[in-house]
Amino acid sequence: MHSTHPSQQSAGDSPRSLLPTGERRARLRRWRSVKDKISKYGISFAGISVVLAFATIFVYLFSEVGPLFSSASVDQKASYQSPSAEPLYSNIERYGEIGLTVTADAKLQFFNADTGELKQQVQLALPADVTVTTFAKADPRTGTIILGLSNGQALIAKHEYLLSYPNDKRQINPKVSYPLGEAPVQVDAQGQALVAIAIQEKDENRMLSAYTADGRLVLSNMVAETVFLTGETTVVRTDYTLPDAPASANRILIDNTFQNLFVADKTGQIHYYAINNPEQARLVQSVNAVKSGEQITAIEFLVGTVSLIVGSSKGELTQWFLVRDQHNNFDLKQIRDFKRHPGAITQIEAEYSRKGFMAIDDKGHLGIHYGTSARTLFLDAFDDELMAKQIAISPINTNFLLLDNKGLMHKFDLDNAHPDVSYRALWNEVWYEGRDEAKYIWQASAGSDEFEAKMSMVPLALGTLKAAFFAMLFATPLAIMSAIYVAYFMTPVLRGKVKPTIEIMAALPTVILGFLAGLWLAPFVEEYLSAVFAILFLMPFMMLAAAYLWRYMPESIRNRFGLGWEAAFLVPVIILFGYLAVSASPVIDNAFFDGSLRQWFTDNGINYDQRNALIVGIAMGFAVIPNIFSIAEDAIFNVPRHLTQGSLALGATPWQTMVGVVLPTASPGVFAAVMVGFGRAVGETMIVLMATGNSPVVNFNIFEGMRTLSANIAVELPETAVGSTHFRVLFLAALVLFVFTFVFNTLAEVIRQRLRQRFSNL
Repeated sequence: MHSTHPSQQSAGDSPRSLLPTGERRARLRRWRSVKDKISKYGISFAGISVVLAFATIFVYLFSEVGPLFSSASVDQKASYQSPSAEPLYSNIERYGEIGLTVTADAKLQFFNADTGELKQQVQLALPADVTVTTFAKADPRTGTIILGLSNGQALIAKHEYLLSYPNDKRQINPKVSYPLGEAPVQVDAQGQALVAIAIQEKDENRMLSAYTADGRLVLSNMVAETVFLTGETTVVRTDYTLPDAPASANRILIDNTFQNLFVADKTGQIHYYAINNPEQARLVQSVNAVKSGEQITAIEFLVGTVSLIVGSSKGELTQWFLVRDQHNNFDLKQIRDFKRHPGAITQIEAEYSRKGFMAIDDKGHLGIHYGTSARTLFLDAFDDELMAKQIAISPINTNFLLLDNKGLMHKFDLDNAHPDVSYRALWNEVWYEGRDEAKYIWQASAGSDEFEAKMSMVPLALGTLKAAFFAMLFATPLAIMSAIYVAYFMTPVLRGKVKPTIEIMAALPTVILGFLAGLWLAPFVEEYLSAVFAILFLMPFMMLAAAYLWRYMPESIRNRFGLGWEAAFLVPVIILFGYLAVSASPVIDNAFFDGSLRQWFTDNGINYDQRNALIVGIAMGFAVIPNIFSIAEDAIFNVPRHLTQGSLALGATPWQTMVGVVLPTASPGVFAAVMVGFGRAVGETMIVLMATGNSPVVNFNIFEGMRTLSANIAVELPETAVGSTHFRVLFLAALVLFVFTFVFNTLAEVIRQRLRQRFSNL
C-alpha cells in the first residue's frame, strides 16, 4: 500500500493553509461590495429607465393629443381702407391674397387682401333706375351670388380664382362668369320688388326662390342644356308659386338637394316647405326658432346645407335640422345651442369644408363656433372702437377678413385646427345630421367635404372590453382548471409533455389565429351553430359523466392507467362527443329551428354577423390560454410541499387540499395570470382585426361584431393625414388603450399584493 511520508507533505497542503488569508478576505469583501453596488445601481437604473420609458410614452401621446382641446386664436395682420364701406358681401380666396366685395350698386371689387389695393372691378348689368333690394349666395364653394332687384329681376354671377405659376411664382387671377347670361333674369313675372331671394345650384341645374313685395313666394327651376353638335347653350325654365306664403320674409334658403326650402320671417318663425316635387310643393311645418319677444336676425346653412344656424336679436345661436320620424316624415328640430353673444347676431358665416361657423353681433363681438362638438372656441371683442360689421372666412380656415364700422378692412390669421373634438363629442351621445336621435357613432372619414365626422370613442372602448370579456369568459375557466389538474393531479410523465406543448402555443402568431378564425371558424360556426352551443354547454357535463363512469370501471383497467392518466381517457370522449354534435347539428336545426338556427335568430330579431364576438372569444381565448395556464400552473406547482403533505396527513382529501390549501396559497399567482391574460386580450390586434367584422357598434350581443381600439388604430392610422384631427384622435385612442392597461395592471398588482399578505401565514 502506497503512503506518503509526513516529511513529503508541503506546508501549503495543510487544511489551515487552504483558508483565505486576511488580505485575500479583504480583497474578496471589496470585490463583493463592488458587485453589490453594480447590482444595486444597475437594477435601480433599469427600474428608473422603465419608469422613464412609460413617462416618455405618456408625454409623447399627450403631445399629440393636447392640440385637440385647444381653443381658436386670431392674430391681426393688416388693416386698410375697404374698397367699399358697406358691401353686401365679402369674400377671400384660399391663399388669403385676393379679397372681394360686392357693392350695393352691383359691382364686384377684387382687391389685395394684404394692402387693400384694388386689382379688378366688374360692373354687373344693373338696369337704370333699378336698385338692389336683396342679396344671397349659393353654397360658398360654388362662388355663385344673386342680387335681387326692385323690378322683380335678379343679377346672377359666379366668381372664381384661377391659379397659375408663371416663372414658378404663384399668380391668382379673379374671373367673373354668368351662368345664366349677363342680362338680368326675370324672377317675378309681375315685376314686384324682391324682398328676399335664394339660389342654389347643382351641376347645370339652378333653383331660385324669392319673396315679393306683395307677399308671394315664387320658385324657378332653371336647367342649362348644351346642344352637342353646335355647342349652343339654352336655359329651360319652369316657374312655380308656392302655397301658404308667410306674411313676411327676411331670408330664404334652399338646400343643395332641391328638396327643402326654408323661409325665416320677422316674427321669429321658420317655415319649412317640401319642394322635391315643385308642382305639389307644400308647407310642411312652421316653428318658432327663437324665444318669445326675440327676432331672427341671421340664419345660414352649415356646409352640406343640412343644418341651419339661427341667430337671434338676444345673441342666441341654435342649430336646427330635419329629423325623420317613425312614419318617414320630417320635422325641423332644434338640436343644440351655443354660447350666447352679448349683442344681436348680425351675420353668420359658415366654413367651407367643416361644420363650423363664425358669427358677429351688433356690439362688435366675434364668435367662432363648431356644430358637432357644440364648442365655442372664441368669443371676444377686439376693442371698443372696432365694431365688426361683416366677415369673410378663408376656404381653408386659416385667415379671415373683418370689416368694421369705420370702413376699415382687417385681415386676421386664424388658428383653429381641431374644433370638431370635445369631451362631449368623444364620450357622450351626439345628435349627428341625418340621424333620428343622439347616438354613439364612429365614422371618421368619407369621400365628401360635406361629411360630418363622427368620432365617438365609446364604441371603440366598449368593443375593446367586449372582445376581452368574451375571450376571458372562454379562456379563464379552461386555463385555470387545466393548470390545477396539470400541476396537482397529472402524472409527472404526462405533465412533462403537456405543459411544454401548451406553452409553445403562446408562440403561435396571432395573425394565423385571426386568419383561421375569419376564413374557417366563422363559416363553420355559422353552419353548425347548434353544434357549437352543444359543445360549449354540454361538453362539461359529458366530462363529468365520463369521470363518474370511470369510478365504476374494473379496477384492473384503472390500475393499468394509473393515477394522473385520467386525461388520456377523456380525450376520445371529447372527440367523440364533438363529432356527434357536429353530425347531429343539421337534424337539430331541421327539427327545432326550421332548418337553420342562424336564420331563426334573424327571424326573431337577433342580429347575427358571421364574424362576431363568439368567434373572437374562441379565437382570442386560444391565444390567451397559454399565458394564463403557464403562470397559474407555475404558481400552483410551486406551493410548498409541506403544506400539501400536512393537509393530507390530517385527513383531507386531495381535492380538499387543493381547495383549502393550494389555491389560497397560489391565489396571487393565479390572479396575476388572469390579469396578464386580460391585458393580452385588451391589446390584441390581429385576431380582432380579422375576425370581428370591424363594426363599431354599442352592445354586448355575442352574435354581433365590434371594433376595438387597437384594431381601429391599425386600420385607420396608415390612411389618415399626419397632424389632422383624425390622426390625433387615433393617438387619443392609443392613449386610452394605454391608460386601460396601466390601470388594470396597477389594480392587479395591488390585489395580488393583498392576496399575498393575506395568505402569507399559510
